[in-house]
Amino acid sequence: MVDGNRVTGAARELGGKVQGAFGDLTGSQGDAAEGRLREVAGRAENIYGQAKDAARHAADEAYDTAEDLYDRGRRTLQEGHERSVEWPHASLVVAGLIGFGLGLLVRGRN
Repeated sequence: MVDGNRVTGAARELGGKVQGAFGDLTGSQGDAAEGRLREVAGRAENIYGQAKDAARHAADEAYDTAEDLYDRGRRTLQEGHERSVEWPHASLVVAGLIGFGLGLLVRGRN
């Protein structure tokens, strides 16, 4: 989306160029000077609009990046939680196998 300052600035800049050229053709220094002043003011307003667009774009990019990082963190946390729920079962199986092996060792000595 283009900022309104860019549009009005470009229009003022063009109008100032036309007025300055008209003043140069007619020999009117007042019109030429006023046209140049409008042209400069329009260019400044256009640059201001460009800066606002750039800031808006940077803010949108930062928001999108933060949202992506948040989603990744949420998914990682959820995966970690799911794995932590699974690990106690695996730990119980390993502990059972170790206990069974120790039981076989102790029984074999008797």
